[in-house]
Order: sequence, then C-alpha cells, then structure tokens
Amino acid sequence: MPDSETPLNHADDQDDDPYDPAVLTSGTETQPSVPGSSDVDAEDDGAAWAPLRLPIFRAFWIASLISNLGTWVHEVGAGWLMTSLDPDPQMVSAVRIAMSGPMIFLAIPAGVLADRVDRRQLLILTQLMMFSFASLLSLLTWQQVITSWSLLALTFAIGLGLVLHVLTWQATIPVLVPPRQIARAIALGSISFNLARAVGPALGGLLIATAGVWVAFAVNALSFAGVLLVLLHWKREKTESSRGLSYQAALKEGFVYVFRERTMRNVLVGVMLFLMPATALWSLLPLVARQQLAWGAEGYGLLVTSIGVGAVLASRILHALHRRLLMDRTLAASMICFAVGLFILGHSEGDTWLHDAVALFACFVMGAAWMICLTTLNATAQMTLANHIRARGMGAYMTTMALAMALGSLIWGQVASQLGLAWTQWLAAVTLLVTAGCSFLFPVDQDSAQSQ
Repeated sequence: MPDSETPLNHADDQDDDPYDPAVLTSGTETQPSVPGSSDVDAEDDGAAWAPLRLPIFRAFWIASLISNLGTWVHEVGAGWLMTSLDPDPQMVSAVRIAMSGPMIFLAIPAGVLADRVDRRQLLILTQLMMFSFASLLSLLTWQQVITSWSLLALTFAIGLGLVLHVLTWQATIPVLVPPRQIARAIALGSISFNLARAVGPALGGLLIATAGVWVAFAVNALSFAGVLLVLLHWKREKTESSRGLSYQAALKEGFVYVFRERTMRNVLVGVMLFLMPATALWSLLPLVARQQLAWGAEGYGLLVTSIGVGAVLASRILHALHRRLLMDRTLAASMICFAVGLFILGHSEGDTWLHDAVALFACFVMGAAWMICLTTLNATAQMTLANHIRARGMGAYMTTMALAMALGSLIWGQVASQLGLAWTQWLAAVTLLVTAGCSFLFPVDQDSAQSQ
C-alpha cells in the first residue's frame, strides 16, 4: 500500500522527460514483498486459486465477496423502493445512474487522490463513508421519511464511495500478490463479482419480501464491516507515491503517462473495441428475456446466472490461455467467442425447451468470453502501470470502460428500436468480429507493443 515518506522529486531528473514512462517505471520503485508469496510461487503456476493461499488476499477476497453481495442487495432494494416513492420510469432508471454515474465522471480524479494518499487509510475512509450513508438510508426508510430525491442522493454518495474503493482496491492488488499471480488475482475478483451478481439480487428480493426494504439497506451497511476489519488488521510495507506533487501536476502526470505508455494506450483501445459492441448483450438482455424468449423475471435471472457461471468456470483456463496464446491472441479469441455467443442468442427466439437451452448456452459462452477478455486487459494494465501511478491509470481504464458501455448501450438501444432484437444482436456480433481483427493493430503483449 503506497505510504512513502519520500515524495517523488522529478526536478532531480533534469536530463530526462519527467513524464516518460521509462523514467516513471525505473529507479527505486520495487514490487513490495508479499508475505507467504514464496509458498505460492513454489506451487503450480496453473492453479487458478493460487492467490487464495495468501492469507491477506484470502481475507480481502472473502470480505469483498460479502461487500459485493451487499451492493447488489442495495441496488435491488433501491430500485424497488423507488417504484413505491415515484414510479416514473425516468426516476426508476435514475437509481442505476446515481449508482454508476460517479464512475464515468469521477474515476480519474479519484485515481489522483488514491495515488496521493495512504491507500490503506483511504480504503478505511471509504468503508466508513459507505457504512454511514447506507445506515442512514436504512434508518430513513425504517422511519418512513425517505423521499425519492434523498434516496437518489444517498445512492449517489454510496456510488462515490464505491468509485474510491474500487480504484484503490485495483491499485492495491499488485501489492497483495506476487507479480505472476496478478492475472489470477484479478480473475478471482471477477469470480467474486459474478457470484455476488448471481446471488445478490435473489437475496435482496428475499429480504425485501420477508423483512422490508430497510433491512436490505442495513445488510448492505453491515457488508462494509468485513472489509473494514481486514483493513484494520492489515500490515503493509511502504512504497512510493506521488504525494509530493500538486493535484494538477499529479493529474497531468497520470494523463501523460497513460497516453505515452504504448501498452497502456493499447489496453484502452482494446477496452473500446470489445465493450462498444459487446455491451449489446447487457443493454438488450432484459428485452431478450421478456420479448424474444417470452420469459419472466425468473428467466431473466437464469440468463444472468448463466453468464456468471460461464465467467466463474472460465477462470480455470485463463492462465493456460495466457501461457499458450499470449495476451493478444487470447483477446481476439475471446472476442470471437463472444460474437459467436451473441449470434447464437439472436437465433434463440421461440418458446421450446431447445430455444431456452440455446439461449442459456449462448449466455454461458459470452460470460466466459467477457471474463477472459476484460481480465486480460485489466491484468495487462496492472502489470504495465508503475505503483505510484497505478490508481490514476486504473481510473483512466475504468472511465474508458464506463464510457464504452454507456455509448454502446445508447447505440444498440437505438439500433434495436429500428431493426429489432435479432438483427441488432447479429449486427453487434459482426461488429465484434471486425473489432477482434482490429485488436491486432493495438497489441498489448509487451514485446509486440514495444515493436510498434
């Protein structure tokens, strides 16, 4: 966790460009040692669960799984409560915007903050912040004094805390595990998210039905306590930070680094190439369940669960793919598999068991491809970025993700209104095949990127 007492002093490097990635990644910065990492390194590198052998990472992973569950419980509860407070579709959709909006607009500034302060202390602060807002929301709902606008305001505040938490956590992963375990640690984070996505909404619905919405919000508040306890017991080494720079200088350093470092720049392009067409799945999935397959809410849940199962199982082969295909071909292969799944889903219209099975299989394939592609890009970014600038780099990464998904959802929603669901899915699949080919123009393998 970055907590250097000696700030960066770029003025001493008068003969070098202070924003040159080669300069920023050289010098005194080293990968912090990870307690217990020698035992992990001695194990089979192909073990998907290897990072969980590290006690500190295992504790964080379990706490994060519980916290992710709480977040999904909150989203279900907030959306349901808004239907009672103000059933206007715009207000109901505003709940989701309030939760995810901070990622688009505040990820990069949050990354600057995470690179300038003690990340452990920032994580503790964000957990306390989210616990407080979630508790207040639960209390106001219990007392029946909650309003639609106060619900949106508190949800936005929790979303802001999540931005700070996610960015700081992403920047912390390489400190918790040895370098060769980074990709698998990120894959395990994806497993945690997908498990929570599969179970959280159902748990939220059960809590709302049996105990009330306020209990769902209370459970979310308590979910932050686990992460807080782990943080309080975590003893980390001090590493370099950008604390000596002004906010504006740190922001400039982050932007210049990201766009001058060729591999990182190609990662951001790769995110756009994949997510712009692939977001058609998420933006159209509710309509696919209701209109194309004639399913209800339970059927939609099955599709989401199938995506999650595919993502979880794909983690078992991720390291083997990276070893045999390297990063670039892994990315292209996963994009092609996603396109095939999207094309198959477009052909699943009907009300027979065969159509249902085909739709579930297509979602399974796309879940696996989604996890492999984004984990590969995420891991490449993590291994490319210097520690003292990692949060700013991941802020750019997550902003690009959020923008790509927002733009993709807007585009494919408009296309679907003109062409229908099936044709839109086929068009998105063809687009993804094209972008898979284009991805080789922006390699993320270090050797390939440096030879451009």
